[in-house]
Amino acid sequence: MTESFCYTTGPYTLLSAPLNVTIRELEVNSAVVTWEILEGDPVIGFAITQQKKDVRMLRFIQEVNTTTRSCALWDLDEDTEYIVHVQSISMGGSSPPSQPVLFRTPKESEKMASKSPDEVMMEEVGQAAQLRAGELIIIVVVLIMWAGVIALFCRQYDIIKDNEPNNNKDKAKNSSECSTPEHPQGGLLRSNV
Repeated sequence: MTESFCYTTGPYTLLSAPLNVTIRELEVNSAVVTWEILEGDPVIGFAITQQKKDVRMLRFIQEVNTTTRSCALWDLDEDTEYIVHVQSISMGGSSPPSQPVLFRTPKESEKMASKSPDEVMMEEVGQAAQLRAGELIIIVVVLIMWAGVIALFCRQYDIIKDNEPNNNKDKAKNSSECSTPEHPQGGLLRSNV
């Protein structure tokens, strides 16, 4: 006869599997899984297994030191069935997995067809407004840069302009000193040679 013993050290209790696991915000390439836990369970994190229905490949997401009750699933394939399980994690280990949740990502065409024309129009308006705002920012930046270039040009032009007339005035002064002086009574002084 064989006996087996199980010893536990510490005040750890068995966790319950997460409840009410649901898929929300289902998109073509992403979804959000949400769940609830029993009050009083010492949960410090969660683990999610995500699997394509007909494929053995598994994605495992684990996060600790969090009280969140949702997780984004990303990089999903469109028009594909997935199975998701959620487990709670405590200092003593993991809970049993939740009941499996089966969901299918929509096709891109189904997602667009499911939206009302008003929804599509509002999305397009929002994108157009963002585009206009971006264009406006670019235009303002370019105008400011051109204003700076013009200001620098004007400054340099003024410096050049201020330097050139001084040279001409000096030349004019030198040439006038050598010219024949005028007589105070209106005539020109002539020297007798």
